[in-house]
Amino acid sequence: MQCLSARSTLAGCRLSVTAPPRASANRVALNVEAGKDSRTERNRARHRRIRNKVEGTGERPRLAVFRSNNHIHAQVIDDAKSHTMAAMSTLNPAFKEAISNGANAAAAMEVGKRLAAICLEKGISEVVFDRGGFMYHGRVKALADGAREGGLVF
Repeated sequence: MQCLSARSTLAGCRLSVTAPPRASANRVALNVEAGKDSRTERNRARHRRIRNKVEGTGERPRLAVFRSNNHIHAQVIDDAKSHTMAAMSTLNPAFKEAISNGANAAAAMEVGKRLAAICLEKGISEVVFDRGGFMYHGRVKALADGAREGGLVF
C-alpha cells in the first residue's frame, strides 16, 4: 500500500477511511474525494477559528457582523450572558425607508453609525469586532468605519 504523506497532494481534499463490504481484517479502503469546500463552509470554518479567540463581555461586548448578498446585519453581544445588547440591519423598517439598496458600502457605513448611536445611548463605548468569517474589506470594513465614526472604540 502506498503512503500519502505529502500534504500538498491532499490539499483541499476530503479523506475517509472505510472497510469494504468483503474486507479482511487487514484491508481498508481509503477514499479521497476531489473537490473543495464551498464558500459557505470555508466562511463557517474561518468564523469558528475567530470565535475561539474573540469573546464579548459585559464591559466590552462583541460586535458581530453578518453579510448576505442583499443586506448586512450587525449586533452587539454579551457572550457571558448570551444576550444581544443592540442590533441594526438594513432590514430595519426605519432604516429601509432611508436607503434604496442595502447591499452597498454606503448602507453598511450607515448601519455602523446607527448601531454606534444605539450603543452609546446604552452606555457601551468599547467593543470587540467580530467580522464573522468575512474578509475585512468592502461592506464589512465600511460598517466598522461607520461604527468607529459613530463613537465606538475597537
